[in-house]
Amino acid sequence: MIFLIGLFIVSAFLLQGLLGIFQIKNFSKNYRELRLLGAYRILIGKNPKRFFSGTLMLIAIDDNGNIKEARLMQGVTVFAKFKSVKELQNKNIAILAADYQELSRMNRLTRQCLLNAYKTFVDFKTKKLSASAYDTSKNVFNMPLFTKVSLLINNLKMSLSKN
Repeated sequence: MIFLIGLFIVSAFLLQGLLGIFQIKNFSKNYRELRLLGAYRILIGKNPKRFFSGTLMLIAIDDNGNIKEARLMQGVTVFAKFKSVKELQNKNIAILAADYQELSRMNRLTRQCLLNAYKTFVDFKTKKLSASAYDTSKNVFNMPLFTKVSLLINNLKMSLSKN
């Protein structure tokens, strides 16, 4: 019985990891498409949540902060996909972030993503962007999902070797 429960838990984690890989590929594809639009900077606005709808926004802007294209991924599951946000195109991110009426038309999660991306834009322009924003030395296998899976597998092996 314990073996079946352990097998189910390990299977669920592996399935979540596999589906997460598809979501990461979707992110990479959309990011690459925005990079290929031209000489634009890509801002990433995020509002991650564990148990509620998380939101991620990609915004292609020129040097003056004018939005060329914006895409939003919002959802609870790994099946969430990026969708284009046409309402933000051809607007300036600084003016948009300061316009209460415009912000109030957006849902709370989208608004928080846009403001997070604007904060990154301001930090970049004022040269106050932290070094951690450029850190690419993260090992994907140190992520919590892989750590939990390896811990479960080790526990399962130990319980099987005792029997």
